[in-house]
Amino acid sequence: MLSIQAQSYTNFEVWIIDGASTDGTIEFLKTLPSRFHFISEKDKGIYDAMNKGINLANGEWLYFMGADDRFYNNYVLDTLSAYFEKKVKLIFGKIKYKVKDYYPFIYNQKKIYKHPSWDWKIWIRNAVHHQGTLFNKELFYDRQYNLKYKILSDYHLNIALYKSKESYTITDLCIAECLSSGVSKTGNWSIYKEEALLKSDSSSYIFYPFFYLLVFIKYCLTWSTKKKP
Repeated sequence: MLSIQAQSYTNFEVWIIDGASTDGTIEFLKTLPSRFHFISEKDKGIYDAMNKGINLANGEWLYFMGADDRFYNNYVLDTLSAYFEKKVKLIFGKIKYKVKDYYPFIYNQKKIYKHPSWDWKIWIRNAVHHQGTLFNKELFYDRQYNLKYKILSDYHLNIALYKSKESYTITDLCIAECLSSGVSKTGNWSIYKEEALLKSDSSSYIFYPFFYLLVFIKYCLTWSTKKKP
């Protein structure tokens, strides 16, 4: 919240989607400035909450920030605003992982900055992150996050946007700093199975064996090189 309030660009609203917290969150949210709005109710998971935010938002551009995310500096939105009038539907930038404790090998010190790419390799790995992406709201006029995917629905959406050849621009700006301990970064096998499924759903079930083998290899590599505490 502090990193949002510190932005030099101020032409925005914030919708906070809370899952019926009982830990004092609501009392805190009531203290925020008037451009911060919130709802608090039970939901069906991360992407149900994000869909609610989409439906409530009034702006032309949408950005999704998790509880452990923050803008990289106070001028991120000011810098990005130069792209708002361009005829693109997606704006991509870098993110920086704040490494906490120990996590799989992809978060070694050489790879804490994640650079976006938007090409065929998205079928191999998700090379853009929602914390480093601004979406034109028009993209959600006929789609939402698919609740079938509990952990990787943002990846499923990215593949759909890539397939539909939506216009985009890639900036060199670092947009956000994120913890490396998100729910999709635990390395659990269930995550990899979901990845194989969403890729098959997005292409053809003929390719399911290939995607299954691919995610199995990624799973084995992740755990064989996992750092020790």
